[in-house]
Amino acid sequence: MRINDAWYTGDARRLARVYTHHQRPAERRRLWGRKSAEHRVGRRDHRLHVPLAGDIASTSADLLFADMPTITVGDTATQARLDELLDEGRAQQTLLGAAEQAAALSGVFLRVTWDRELADRPLMTVMQPDAALPEFRWGMLRAVSFWRELPGSTDATVWRHIERHEPGLILHALYEGTADNLGRAVPLTEHYETASLADSLGQDGVSIATGIRDLTAAYVPNMLPNRLHRGFDIGRSDYAAPIYDLFDALDETWTSWMRDIRLARARLIIPDGYMRDEGPGNGASFDDDREVWQALKMPPNDGASITLAQFAIRVEEHRVTAESLTRQAAQAAGYSPQSFGLDGEGQAVTATEVDSRDQRSMVTTRKKAGYWRHGIADMTHVQLQLDAVQFGRRITPERPHVEFGDGVTESEQARATTLDLLSRAGAVSTGTKVKILHPDWDDTAVKAEVSAILAETGAAVPDPVGTFPHI
Repeated sequence: MRINDAWYTGDARRLARVYTHHQRPAERRRLWGRKSAEHRVGRRDHRLHVPLAGDIASTSADLLFADMPTITVGDTATQARLDELLDEGRAQQTLLGAAEQAAALSGVFLRVTWDRELADRPLMTVMQPDAALPEFRWGMLRAVSFWRELPGSTDATVWRHIERHEPGLILHALYEGTADNLGRAVPLTEHYETASLADSLGQDGVSIATGIRDLTAAYVPNMLPNRLHRGFDIGRSDYAAPIYDLFDALDETWTSWMRDIRLARARLIIPDGYMRDEGPGNGASFDDDREVWQALKMPPNDGASITLAQFAIRVEEHRVTAESLTRQAAQAAGYSPQSFGLDGEGQAVTATEVDSRDQRSMVTTRKKAGYWRHGIADMTHVQLQLDAVQFGRRITPERPHVEFGDGVTESEQARATTLDLLSRAGAVSTGTKVKILHPDWDDTAVKAEVSAILAETGAAVPDPVGTFPHI
């Protein structure tokens, strides 16, 4: 997870720190693990990092939550309150950030808590997987402990806040230790970050009763199973193909490309006769803005002329290599190359071709949506329960139904073509066509539109043949 974090952040110094101190010599020989004269302190580091890992994580989140999933319950009053909780809690932004981190770090935790001084409602937050110790039973999360280092920590003393979630309880503890040792438990009042929690604790002095049976935290795996740890219930990262080799090769390619540009800068090779003596101890100089020069009294073939030195830049070779590596990394992570701007080439394509090219990305997104659907339903259910128990809302908490969209928006032209073909075949009614064109309309709006269409086209006029007298 530490390596995944380094690639996800895109910080060159963090990458260098991870690979330089890696236990395996083979890993230290990668681009970011090398220690050469060019990488010494005080000299400019010409290694170039391309943040493809961050792009993969961001693309994963965008495909999942660029359009907010539909979250519904049966009770009208409860649905209205749920919509308020999601809107006031900025649920879409929270889920976008959570999904991006989950793609990089193998999974993420959703936690529901409350702070009456901050907001008069339950809060759904995101907790990092590399600061959590989960406990699973039969593949389900039964408890989890989160920790964080508090401000004021030093090299000698590290303050840690431990927050443990169990069914019906949230336990808090403060530890004073060192960088590699948890240390001893001290009262919450010993640090200003946790002092406000002391008044909320129950009679045991360590826990807060939630008033509900459900666990107030949920684990959402990015993808299962974890190929390196098949016996564990933790998810796997999008980088776990693993595609570290491709990331490293891509950085190597761009570094080489920039090196070509750096070395190919035009340089002039001039004879000594063109140099101007600056006096004893000051060397000589060349004025490249001077327009008139005195001819040298020597044969023209003796190399006494100004020579321009400029090397070729291997643009096409580097471009093709970088594109191939990006394409392979995207496919290894489970996405279509077109999701990263490849294969477009500017030509016009049909909606069917777009859907076909994005098929791999859509399959991966649907797989991830299956994991997110349960986590979101669990935590929104907990929010509703806490809203009723802790804040006295008059609602009927129930587990919401979460539905993700298909991720592909059909163009108006494609939709019109579909409706035209169905109409010619006589396989669709006017009401169905209106619903297809306007899926967000209710029955009243659909009926009004159907009546208007029938009136304009004359289809609502009775057939006069049926009024002819019988002979």
